[in-house]
Amino acid sequence: MEQYGSRPPNDGPRRGTPPSAPLPAQGRRPAGGERGPGAAPVPGGVRRGPGGPGRPARGGVRRPVPGGGPAARPVREAGPAAAGGRLPNPRLTGLGSGLFCLAAMFLLGWLDQLLFGASPTVYGVLFLPVCVLTALWVRGGDVLTAPVVVPIAFAVGLVPVAEGGGGLLGSLMGLVTGLATQAGWLYAGTLAAGVIVLVRRVRWVRRRRHHPG
Repeated sequence: MEQYGSRPPNDGPRRGTPPSAPLPAQGRRPAGGERGPGAAPVPGGVRRGPGGPGRPARGGVRRPVPGGGPAARPVREAGPAAAGGRLPNPRLTGLGSGLFCLAAMFLLGWLDQLLFGASPTVYGVLFLPVCVLTALWVRGGDVLTAPVVVPIAFAVGLVPVAEGGGGLLGSLMGLVTGLATQAGWLYAGTLAAGVIVLVRRVRWVRRRRHHPG
């Protein structure tokens, strides 16, 4: 009588069962992520999946940001509200500020003659903001030219406003009379420009001492 405990283990294939055929070389998936023969290598460890070529595989290593720091956020550009909130602040040379003051006063003189009948008071009132702008817009190294240019521009713009007779001599006498009668506006505008220039000059010298070169 046969005992089951003494039967040797059956490790071999059963009778009538053909041995399993080995997988072809193309169907094998070697370890380490290598591809089989005949396949073109993909540089950079990028697989071509259903999402399209060049898409990195999931779980891949992310490339570090150059510099070792986090990616810089895009800087928001100033909108039209921020840009429009600032007043114009040009920087003119000494010659540029002189030309600006002369042209502005000559134009205001003609406008005063056409619109207000050559009113000396209107001309004097318009002279003050021109003096202030000339002293503010000239650059720091040429601020001392503003108090010199302002009286000359006042006399040039007073030509169409001053009342004079015919001829060159009559116009010259009208100009001298206008300068004598409107000396208050001339002094006020020159004084305003001088004070602004003095303050800006002191600040400019202090800035140059703290930051030489």
